[in-house]
Amino acid sequence: MEDNRSLTSIQSVVPTPDTLARLIKRLRILTLSLLPVEVDPQSINDPTSRVITPQVISAYIAAGGDLVEALPYCLLRARRDFMIEANRNAADYGENRGRAIACEVLARRIVHKSPGDRVPALLSSRYKHRQSDGDIEVSSAIELAIDSHCTIFLSSSEAQDVILSLWNGDLVQRNNEDLDVDYVPAYDNMDPSFWGHLDPSRIAVPCYQNILRIVVWLFFLAVYSQAVREPLDRLDPLHRHFDFWEVVLYVMGLAFLLEDLSKILKTLRLATWRAFGFWHVVAIITDGLLLAAFVLRVSGLVSQGGQRDQLRLRSFQVLSCVAPFICRSRTELMTVFDGFKYIGTTQICVARMLRESGIFFALLSILAVGFLQGLYALDAADGQVESSSVVINVMLQSLLQSPNYDKFAGSTAGQTLFYFWNVTTTVVLLNVLISLFSSAYSDVVDDAEAEYLAFFASKAVAMIRAPDTYVYPAPFNLVEIFFVAPLESVHSGFLPIFILSRSAYAKLNRSVMSVLFFIPMTIIALYESFSPKKRWLDDFINGAPLEDEDSVVARDPEVGEGDAQSGLVISRVPFSELIKAFPNTQESSETSIIKEIHQVKAQLDALTQRLDGKAL
Repeated sequence: MEDNRSLTSIQSVVPTPDTLARLIKRLRILTLSLLPVEVDPQSINDPTSRVITPQVISAYIAAGGDLVEALPYCLLRARRDFMIEANRNAADYGENRGRAIACEVLARRIVHKSPGDRVPALLSSRYKHRQSDGDIEVSSAIELAIDSHCTIFLSSSEAQDVILSLWNGDLVQRNNEDLDVDYVPAYDNMDPSFWGHLDPSRIAVPCYQNILRIVVWLFFLAVYSQAVREPLDRLDPLHRHFDFWEVVLYVMGLAFLLEDLSKILKTLRLATWRAFGFWHVVAIITDGLLLAAFVLRVSGLVSQGGQRDQLRLRSFQVLSCVAPFICRSRTELMTVFDGFKYIGTTQICVARMLRESGIFFALLSILAVGFLQGLYALDAADGQVESSSVVINVMLQSLLQSPNYDKFAGSTAGQTLFYFWNVTTTVVLLNVLISLFSSAYSDVVDDAEAEYLAFFASKAVAMIRAPDTYVYPAPFNLVEIFFVAPLESVHSGFLPIFILSRSAYAKLNRSVMSVLFFIPMTIIALYESFSPKKRWLDDFINGAPLEDEDSVVARDPEVGEGDAQSGLVISRVPFSELIKAFPNTQESSETSIIKEIHQVKAQLDALTQRLDGKAL
């Protein structure tokens, strides 16, 4: 998996994996010395924490030596190691979880203390990490934070500034001579006119990709709705040939399948398997169902007799099962409106609940096997064996609060065992599931702001994590795969096969993309060229940005001319005198008390020395 290319680096500062491993180990030992015992996680993340003090932050910065820019990445890597140890050793879970939170908080504070122009490099530079099996994993600090679900780190203003820059296209991909992908400011060398913004590469910007995919998703949903209704609407009930809606549906399904496979392969090769989440699995299931429906449909067309109608029926049954998945996962949009905070937070709660339900289904499957075997054996004890699907159906109905007690009424043992099944599932397991759902909901809602920001970060980075020089969103990727990509220069053995030169291939892609995406490109160019520095639509939605309030004039303002003639004064007491009565909110109360005690102790020592001198 070793790869020298960088996905989101502005400046490649890449020490060797062995050097990073030594630095990570040093940071781990330093954290063990800082937290030898269990500490309340809330006190660690507190802005005025008595654990993560300015002196501690300075000590960690000094521990990085000449690799200060790699400190956030190494601290997040140490955090992951502590969480692995916490999950492996339940006895030391509290201690290791506290150390993991300390590493994450330190990474956030170090980024906050860094110069503003270096923050993008700190967060986006990618480093190589040697795993325990010898493979090399390449990721950046922000990618590692997303994979590890570091809500504290991702909710920082510095991380969100970089995420928003990537999302809005203020930072764009550029390939360098070393086949490295860097991110550079988009507007520095861009012509501010309309024609300067009419660029096919702007299609790759995540926010524009998101809008384009929403439009395609809505069209695909309309096509799917028509395709599943065709057997009812057509006069021919057998529906023995493809119609227009089916052709469009399966062509778009092929485009989505190829797009998902390409992203999976690129992410596995250039990133890590941890980048995959719950909705990636749902997208794979959706593609698999569409593929199965297509195979059954084609098999029915080439078959004869009754098997033709049977396969056609199975095809539309499988196609109908796609509906729940297609409305949730297509094109990794999750939901159309997840950009809104409330809906996005609800989306996170649903995903977390579904993930937590795995514990319930694991317990249920173990118990179900035993009860199924017992009930099936009791049902067959009279010598009349029914299908096992009948017993399974009765057990499922019972689980869904509709038990059929008459099924085992003729057998006391069978009825007793069936009662035990109902008590175990209804009283015990379902309450366990409710508790898991409640815990997942409270975890998300209690920290809704950070959870939503982490969700938004994962969504933005997912669109650029599998980099592509020329972005053709589905279903337009079929044009690239079948007509454009075969003309790219490839290598066969030691000799390259030049079909088109690199410049000619780039020109071909730009021409094809300009034709396919002319309407979206025009809309993007009009939007950006209207006001590239001040986005009026964002100001309309979010409100105009506030002016800088901290200035000398604002601190000690003067009254207006009319009030000045009347002798009125606002700044009768200077601002510097007013704030002397304020407490130091940058330090905890314990720290302030300890400082005062040290000051008093120093004064007593000085007084004692003076008295001793006079006594002599």
